[in-house]
Amino acid sequence: INEASPLGESLETLLSQKHGQKAFRDFMKSEYCEENLDFWFACQEFKTFDSQEELTRRAARIYEEFISAESPRQVNLDFYTRELISQSLQQPSPSCFVAAQKKIYSLMENDSFPRFIQSEQYKVLFDAVSKQRGLGKQQQFSLKQYVFLKIR
Repeated sequence: INEASPLGESLETLLSQKHGQKAFRDFMKSEYCEENLDFWFACQEFKTFDSQEELTRRAARIYEEFISAESPRQVNLDFYTRELISQSLQQPSPSCFVAAQKKIYSLMENDSFPRFIQSEQYKVLFDAVSKQRGLGKQQQFSLKQYVFLKIR
């Protein structure tokens, strides 16, 4: 994270922080596309399972929630990617959603994230993080002054 922007200028940095995730999700919800973020996080979690039984159960759930043609929260994927995932559901591996996850990440990074940086949600988050950092610096300065006075 650089000093000029407490959140950095990347989606990756934003998603690595709880308060960034929440603000971005609120923004995505206001644009009626939070399923993209939810899908991305579901895929991140999916990669952490190693039991075949758990992978099969979770893969079916992700497919039903985000990929199936009947899904109310369907993410925007091409036919070919959907078909590959559909075929992998019999024996899903931790990487069966990787291509789809990359496509959705790219969509968020190139479409939603630039709009988010211009949004009111980002300004509020930026101000909150800046104030929090400023407060931290003031506290450090006060502590240094205190230590200096104690030494005298």
